[in-house]
Amino acid sequence: MHTPLTCPGCSKGHLIADADTGEIICDSCGLVQVTDFPDHGMLTTSITYPNRSSVGASNFALICNDIEYSTVIDRANTDARGHRLDPSTLSRMQRLRTWDFRLRTDSNAARNIKQALNELDALKDKLGLPDTVLEKASYIYRKAQIKGLVHGRSISAILSTAVYIACREMGTPRTLKEISVIANLERKDIARDYRLLVTELDLKIPLLDPLKCIVGVANRINISEKTKRLALDSMNEIIKNEISAGKNPMGLAATVLYVSCLKNKENKTQADIARAAGITEVTIRNRYSDLKRNMI
Repeated sequence: MHTPLTCPGCSKGHLIADADTGEIICDSCGLVQVTDFPDHGMLTTSITYPNRSSVGASNFALICNDIEYSTVIDRANTDARGHRLDPSTLSRMQRLRTWDFRLRTDSNAARNIKQALNELDALKDKLGLPDTVLEKASYIYRKAQIKGLVHGRSISAILSTAVYIACREMGTPRTLKEISVIANLERKDIARDYRLLVTELDLKIPLLDPLKCIVGVANRINISEKTKRLALDSMNEIIKNEISAGKNPMGLAATVLYVSCLKNKENKTQADIARAAGITEVTIRNRYSDLKRNMI
């Protein structure tokens, strides 16, 4: 049995890893400790995944890098002890390096995948995504490449679209605007490629979960736990009364958070919440009018 880590905030609760959102939270005070899972090796086992070991390469590395070999021929012309190679061995190693390079980049598809995976690794750090989302995004991108959808289009745009689709499928709250800003792309370009991939790959994209949207927005602008819990209770009531039907989940979540801030007298403006949710203040005002008419 492993002893869970104690929360540094309240010193009472235990830290729990949420594989869906990529966060580690306290089960007592709700403090979000980090936004990505650290790898502490074999010694730290207090934050673990079910049926997952920290030994060896990650699942993401195994799935995404299967196009390459697991070994790399060093450029140094020395052996394991640091001694220089004799001429015959050196000549053989140089031929091996040449063939190794040709095998790694023998086609446009291989070079395309390699570039995409490098960009995907950068998006992981910037967006704080868990490995499950990255594996899904890599799978979607490869399906698009096999079907010829990448040809003639931007690798970055198709990859960012695959990341957005993976976030939707895995229930990780990341907006289209957030991904476009991080990837330095136009939102309309990702939206266009999103429609293309969904249609051509016959993908079934689930709707965003408004409850997870509330948690994501609240964490970005440091809304108190009390207000967050009030917003979650209100959202459950809205879903129960079927008021959320046909509404943008992110817009509805931002509006419920705004109303909860008003009730708890927490100083958060519509502009603050709209910016964190990636929507406009007009959307919040429209949803606020709907809620006021139906519930408030």
